[in-house]
Amino acid sequence: MAGFYKAILFLNYGLLLSVILLGVSKYVLLNNKERQYVHCIAFLFLIELLNLVLPYVFNFNNTSFLYPFYIAGEFFLLSTLFIRKLELPKYLLGVIALLAGGFMVLKYGFNFPFNADIAKVVSNIIIICLSGFTLIREIRDTSFQNRFLWVDACIFFYYSVSVFIFIVQHQITNLSEDGYYIIFSVNNILSGILYCSFLYTFIKLKK
Repeated sequence: MAGFYKAILFLNYGLLLSVILLGVSKYVLLNNKERQYVHCIAFLFLIELLNLVLPYVFNFNNTSFLYPFYIAGEFFLLSTLFIRKLELPKYLLGVIALLAGGFMVLKYGFNFPFNADIAKVVSNIIIICLSGFTLIREIRDTSFQNRFLWVDACIFFYYSVSVFIFIVQHQITNLSEDGYYIIFSVNNILSGILYCSFLYTFIKLKK
């Protein structure tokens, strides 16, 4: 299972690199709200790049210190994306920024909460709710042309299943090594589906 996991992982790296390159090339075709998708992908690419570069180039034995930054950044970028698409009150953007910034200050300054996975689950649930409401509006409003409908659907699907996998993983205390590889492989396959939705959308973009 380790070989299968690594194969899926490096395939995802290739997909992510393709998405960021294509997204940057199509950036001028996007409106202000749609450009947030490129910012989200660029952030994910930065995190994955750091996770590769720090151990192999700078000999970091542990990159777990990036995890709170990843949680806060992912939460901020995706939440603000859907808040803008839903045209919710602008003060909510400030609330999201305070939550993300407050989490990093508490985690890096005071190591609270001790288990950052709690914040990950809560942030993912908020993203699921926002993306779900966005999807409902997009499906009901058939007169509105949304070029990122498939991406929004895949975001909702990915985070919904990921939260379920995440909770199940932490409930099973005696999980074998192969079991962990299976769970991580499933999560990586879901990530690959999400990246493919970005590729499809960017390829189909027209002026």
